[in-house]
Amino acid sequence: MVSRRVWPELRELFLDDARVEVDTRTAEPLVFDGPDALGTFIAGAIERFGFFEFVVLNTRIELAVGGDPDRADGRMYMCELRVEADSGEWNNAFGVYHDRYRRTDDGWRFEHRRYHSLARTSTAPHLAETFAFPNDLTLGEL
Repeated sequence: MVSRRVWPELRELFLDDARVEVDTRTAEPLVFDGPDALGTFIAGAIERFGFFEFVVLNTRIELAVGGDPDRADGRMYMCELRVEADSGEWNNAFGVYHDRYRRTDDGWRFEHRRYHSLARTSTAPHLAETFAFPNDLTLGEL
């Protein structure tokens, strides 16, 4: 959905009041409430890329968290493959999501999503950045 830049589809994935936190590690974390606010942010953030592909690397989901059959927690590692439209520079971004899902009458939806950047590459090796894994988080703390 993000790779195709189809922002209205976020409404099918997120609760109306879902909270999304984005920690790029280079500024204060950003907070978005609801799928429309999230879509607006992502659209602006990837506008500069002539090519953008969101790749899931690994994921883990725990069902019935705290004995609640309608709650699940997850962790997902991802990579963004991207090319700057103006310069043609290829770079990648790596991160991890910590998620809480809620089962509704319409199926499972994101209730809370927390993103942390783990690394970013560049065609200039001295510009690559790496960040510590957020070990202080557990799935139940969202």
